[in-house]
Amino acid sequence: MMSFLYNTGNGYHTVNGGKPSTLMKMLNAADYEGASTQFKRWNKSKGKVLAGLVKRRKKETELFLS
Repeated sequence: MMSFLYNTGNGYHTVNGGKPSTLMKMLNAADYEGASTQFKRWNKSKGKVLAGLVKRRKKETELFLS
């Protein structure tokens, strides 16, 4: 989570005008397997998917599940 937080800042907490993100909801519910599936959704900058973020999220997911 630290790698993910460092890269995204507090952005993973809320989306669309302050609603809790699915990732945050799953973390709060201790659904870590489910939360790990949400990392890949955070792969865009200015609406575009970036290959570097896809690669980073894959590594962060692996680290999170280890």
